[in-house]
Amino acid sequence: MLDHLDRRLLHLLDAQPQIGVLGAARELGVARGTVQARLDKLRSRGVIASESPSLSPAAMGFPVTAFCTLSIAQRHGHDPAIAHLAGVPEVLEVHTITGEGDLWIRIVGRDNGDLQRVIDEVLATDVVVRSSTVIALAELVPYRTQPLVEVSG
Repeated sequence: MLDHLDRRLLHLLDAQPQIGVLGAARELGVARGTVQARLDKLRSRGVIASESPSLSPAAMGFPVTAFCTLSIAQRHGHDPAIAHLAGVPEVLEVHTITGEGDLWIRIVGRDNGDLQRVIDEVLATDVVVRSSTVIALAELVPYRTQPLVEVSG
C-alpha cells in the first residue's frame, strides 16, 4: 500500500523524472533523507521497477506495432520459446496467457514489410507451432501506471 507521501513522490517523479532526491525533497517539503528512504523502500518493494527512461519505438524508427498470440509446443515448456523471442530485438514484451494460445507478444517494425520480417523471425523456431497477429492502428491510451498510484492507497 502507498501512503500520501509515496503517492505524491511517485506523481512528482513521473512528471519530472530528472528532479533528483534534493529537488524532490524541496518540492515535497520534506527532508532529503525522507525522500531517499521512501525511494529505497519503493525500489526494494518493486514499486519502482526501473530507472530507465521511457522510450518511444516510433520515434526510433519503429512506428508499426503488432500483437501476436503464439501457441508453443507444450513438450518443450516456455523456456526455449522465451530464449528465442528474447533474441529478437523487435519483441518488446512476452507474457504467458490463458485462453487461446500460450504467449502474447508485442512486436514493432519499421513498416509492414519489416513487420513481416519480424513475424518470420518470431516463427523461425520449431517451438512456436501457431500464431495469430493483429496490427495496432493507433495508440489511444498509452501504457500508464499513474492511475494505479491513486487507487493503491
